[in-house]
Amino acid sequence: QVQLVESGGGLVQAGGSLRLSCAASGRTFSTYAMGWFRRAPVKEREFVASISRNGASTYYAVSVKGRFTISRDNAKNTVYLRMNSLKPEDTAVYYCTADPYGSSWSNWGQGTQVTVSS
Repeated sequence: QVQLVESGGGLVQAGGSLRLSCAASGRTFSTYAMGWFRRAPVKEREFVASISRNGASTYYAVSVKGRFTISRDNAKNTVYLRMNSLKPEDTAVYYCTADPYGSSWSNWGQGTQVTVSS
């Protein structure tokens, strides 16, 4: 089992930046992929970004590619999401997730609110 705790959300103006963090515990962090999803009001949860176990491979949703950067520090058991050039449509609750068994995003954090004002 993996426990995840997000932090770093908040209110920012359009064009601004935020960095989200997700601290993991419970299993060896470097053995599993990590990801970020988000859920905007009245919308389905959607994939944002993911990163492989060693950080060599990253994947992004089209809507955030070029603006967001996912990274991880395996020594600190933490994954990050750097968000630049934020837009009002990026407003959502952002969730950190882990795939500890290589099969599905099975562990989730509690979420952190990001609000982008126009």
